[in-house]
Amino acid sequence: MSVRRILTIDNPADLAVLKQVSRPVEAVDDDVRALMDDMLETMYAAPGIGLAAAQIGDLRRVVVMDLHDGEPTTDAPVVDEGGEDAEPNRTANNPRFFANPQVLWASDEMFQYEEGCLSLPEYFDTVERPARIRIGYLDRDNKAVEEEIDGLYAVCFQHELDHLEGVLFIDHLSRLKRDRAVAKVKKYMRSRALEDA
Repeated sequence: MSVRRILTIDNPADLAVLKQVSRPVEAVDDDVRALMDDMLETMYAAPGIGLAAAQIGDLRRVVVMDLHDGEPTTDAPVVDEGGEDAEPNRTANNPRFFANPQVLWASDEMFQYEEGCLSLPEYFDTVERPARIRIGYLDRDNKAVEEEIDGLYAVCFQHELDHLEGVLFIDHLSRLKRDRAVAKVKKYMRSRALEDA
């Protein structure tokens, strides 16, 4: 596994890749699983909760996410700000893997959530999406899965699916907000480059 560079919208060559439609995978084989492993490591290192293959320059319809909503674990105590041990109440990592993800049905009910994106560092804005969706995909073992999801899981799934269609979350915003987002990301990336120099 290796951490890959995440494409960002301030770079014209990166943006050209991010705006392309990804192609389906024929099957989840060892090559696709290796891609998924690299994506997961890259996402954790960023850190983020979702990543589409297009964001690392691979135009295959592959997504990984981890909402850290696994079963609570008690193997490490949580320490509060006062330094006292609190009741252990951590949720475990819960990596999810998707190949050829799709939305099969979407509710009429909508849900608003403030989204961010690893390809638009330090920019967040509210996007409205269907509140509940039924999804289909191939899992890490190449098994076809269908499930109905809602909440943050549904938001993240739709956000990452957009990436596979060459759509960024700011494309759901007004032109004025999009322009502000691009300007803010460019400014942030310039300041980061100066710090790294």
